[in-house]
Amino acid sequence: MATEHDTIRGTARGTAPVPLSVLDLATVGSGSTAGDALRTGTELARTAERRGYHRFWVAEHHSMPGIASSSPAVILAHLAAHTERIRLGSGGVMLPNHAPLVIAEQFGTLEALAPGRIDLGLGRAPGTDGATAAALRRTDRLNEGADDFPQQLLELTRFLDDTFPDGHPYSRIHAVPGPVQATSPGGVQSAGRPEVWLLGSSGFSAQLAGSLGLPFSFAHHFSAANTLPALELYRESFRPSAVLDEPYAAIGVAVLAAEDEKEARRQIMTGALSMLRLRTGRPGLVPTPEEAEAYPWSPRERGFVDSWVGNIVHGTPDAVREGLDALAKRTGADEMILTSNVHGADARLRSYELIADAYGMPDGPAAA
Repeated sequence: MATEHDTIRGTARGTAPVPLSVLDLATVGSGSTAGDALRTGTELARTAERRGYHRFWVAEHHSMPGIASSSPAVILAHLAAHTERIRLGSGGVMLPNHAPLVIAEQFGTLEALAPGRIDLGLGRAPGTDGATAAALRRTDRLNEGADDFPQQLLELTRFLDDTFPDGHPYSRIHAVPGPVQATSPGGVQSAGRPEVWLLGSSGFSAQLAGSLGLPFSFAHHFSAANTLPALELYRESFRPSAVLDEPYAAIGVAVLAAEDEKEARRQIMTGALSMLRLRTGRPGLVPTPEEAEAYPWSPRERGFVDSWVGNIVHGTPDAVREGLDALAKRTGADEMILTSNVHGADARLRSYELIADAYGMPDGPAAA
């Protein structure tokens, strides 16, 4: 139902079955720079806002040459300065990599820069390999960080809400910007804070999000086999909260629309080869379509890629619309967050325009 929490729920535009959003991985393609990728991301955020996509997220990754989103808060601050209405957020910040107070301060700052537009999506994976995670956290006890996620989440929430109880070691510590400024003598700052989401690719965060009454986003784009069980667990575990009175589940969807199916296939093979290299310990820049076409696939590699591509909704705009409609119906997702991990900036930008056209989503300032 539509309530004051519409910043979470969103509104479907045109004939889309659910609200559509964007996850940008700041893809760095062969022959381009991180600066090129971030400029493309800015253009994509402005396009998404103009076409009525509900939110635009970036994701924390580390030590991956083909992804330039190691610092979500920095990117989001830049995007906030170049957009006006679209929700911006992390999809997500990997909380075990950081002190909760630091994240509360970063996203409190973002909320001050773009009031009412900030999502704080949180994950418990490292967003990288174990060695890099150890360098980030200054510890080799990586499993301990993931196991402590519920406690870290509670600490972060208390910093965001400024609600540590009397006697707690942190009761006199305040995340600034934050609610303490609104309650200080002469304070006039809004006490608003980012909307917290939990992200996951298995059942752990699904169950935790449900028990806390938080919105949940599942990584269908790289864990499709677990989508239905995780969403079912989230809904079964859900308890109404001050944030939500009923479950709200988004799914990440890999997608690429082009004027013809052959071109769509040609583009998605660049991301597929990039993922193959990452999974086999050879991370690098996203290859060009020509590199992907010339790659000497082994039978085993071909099997991996065929399986990977099978979970990407791709083809003509009509085919993509049909695929997204079917996926929304099959999963019961309340929102779909679309991501396109391919080489070409033009191909990605064009894809989001074509999808919006296929659903008759409005084009212009009123769309957002």
